[in-house]
Amino acid sequence: MDFNNFKLGILGGGQLGKMLCQAASKWNLNTSVLDPSYECPSAFVATNFYHGDFNNYDDVYKFGNNVDLLTIEIEHVNTDALFKLTELGLDVRPTPQILSLIKDKGEQKKFYKSKKLPTCDFEIYKDKNEILKAIELKKLGLPFVQKLCKGGYDGKGVLVVKNESDLKELLDGESLVEKLVDIQKEISVVAAQNKKGEIKCFPPVEMVFNSKANLVELLLCPADLNENLWKRAINLAEETISSLGLYGILAVEMFLDQSNEILINEVAPRPHNSGHHTIEASYTSQYEQCLRALLDLPLGNTDIKTPSVMVNILGHPDYMGEAVYEGLEDCMSISGANFHIYGKKETKPYRKMGHVTVVDKELSSAREKAMLIKNSLKVVSNE
Repeated sequence: MDFNNFKLGILGGGQLGKMLCQAASKWNLNTSVLDPSYECPSAFVATNFYHGDFNNYDDVYKFGNNVDLLTIEIEHVNTDALFKLTELGLDVRPTPQILSLIKDKGEQKKFYKSKKLPTCDFEIYKDKNEILKAIELKKLGLPFVQKLCKGGYDGKGVLVVKNESDLKELLDGESLVEKLVDIQKEISVVAAQNKKGEIKCFPPVEMVFNSKANLVELLLCPADLNENLWKRAINLAEETISSLGLYGILAVEMFLDQSNEILINEVAPRPHNSGHHTIEASYTSQYEQCLRALLDLPLGNTDIKTPSVMVNILGHPDYMGEAVYEGLEDCMSISGANFHIYGKKETKPYRKMGHVTVVDKELSSAREKAMLIKNSLKVVSNE
């Protein structure tokens, strides 16, 4: 393949796009990024940066006409333009059909049900009043989880309803409502598939969430699962990416319940927070694997080289403004800690500002170091 003359287009210039561009640069692969912010993380590492709105039809259509293959680093893009570009012969991965399905959490769930892929029981309601009516008629009981069908990301658009006092916080809009699972662990498997039909999965990881922000706080690799559960998680990820017919990369987030059943929670058709650790801890990073799958190259070795723990660097809940990293220098003295600062100039409460992957021969030791970093490194503002 002639990397020098091939143009890969990426809709979205956030940290995922940045790390995808960094992986592409190792092959001297030309990357073009479309984003509304001149100061987005990808702007300074992409071969070409285009200022524009990935939700705007004209901007996406014009951008697509300047690349050879178009992909995403965020789902919430203008799919109408992608359908038109596909009609004109542009290779768009994931396809606009798959994107339209995954962007709607209700349609996602219907898809799992139609393909007999295990997931939580659910109902879809047109608005919060219909949810309240279902509760009144005793057709819906507490506790449950409400997820807006469209527009949610990074914990936004999700509400856990445990008691009646939580009902006043109900989100308004078409919603997926599912019973609250008695979770033993939350795990994720990142899968990749190329058009030749080759599928490979990274080992399952365990995700530990921040209860306030509903964001991944720690990621443990490998996940503490017995051999049977390990294989079931891998098989489920393979079945999901195969059923979707997706060529590229897919993160499959799952629940392991108290009965040792594995259920699909939701998926992301792009590089994912639960795969950041692969940059240092695996023979092939999720970003290189994504490129291999997109370009129909042989998929890389997904074995881990070392146990690892990834900790997200989140904006301090009490600060907004120009980002200041307190404790960074001291944390950088910790052995095995690999720092990724995304370059977002402004911090906001719980905003993803970076991540640190700690590698160690022992997972327990890596976790201790990651917790020390979590408690020592703070993103604040002088404003």
